[in-house]
Amino acid sequence: MLPPQQVKPSRPELGAVRMRRVMVIGTSCSGKTTLARQISDVLDVPHVELDVLHWGPNWTERPLDDFREAVAAHVSEERWVVDGNYGKVRDIVLARATDAVWLNYPFRIVLGRALARTCRRVVTREELFGGNRETFRSAFLSRYSIPWWVVRTHRWRRRQYRELFSVGEGSRVRLVELRHPRDADELIERLMGNRRLMQ
Repeated sequence: MLPPQQVKPSRPELGAVRMRRVMVIGTSCSGKTTLARQISDVLDVPHVELDVLHWGPNWTERPLDDFREAVAAHVSEERWVVDGNYGKVRDIVLARATDAVWLNYPFRIVLGRALARTCRRVVTREELFGGNRETFRSAFLSRYSIPWWVVRTHRWRRRQYRELFSVGEGSRVRLVELRHPRDADELIERLMGNRRLMQ
């Protein structure tokens, strides 16, 4: 196996590699689910959104044992794309992943996305996983406010992910680190080009 520094580019050069089991990670509101859906469409593999497995009606959390069992069942398949940051199931996903895509975007981009997405959901009353909806109070005034969560955790998440793929189980996973949304576009283009070559 190649040393970690040789299999971990900072830009999406690995787009030409045949990805099999991909975990998409990044700070809240970085665009994980959108990119994961695009990757799953290009690779023609199932997309698993951890938020959907975790949240029930009225923002109730699924019991931990049930959550872990559901995630384990999904990642037991041979090919998939999983998005989400849940530490309580990360060991399960990481143990099966062959590739990881890290949306390591600047704070200004992520916060801007968080504010725009939250405002849109509050105004449109968009239905989320488990039939839940965001309200102005929950979105901006509660301890679970997503924009405030981004402010509090963005720097910490970056350090955490850098370490995650440098040692232990994570060091064997091929990592693509995206530092700007244009890198995500380039990755999708490379994956599409690779699919055409294999047809």
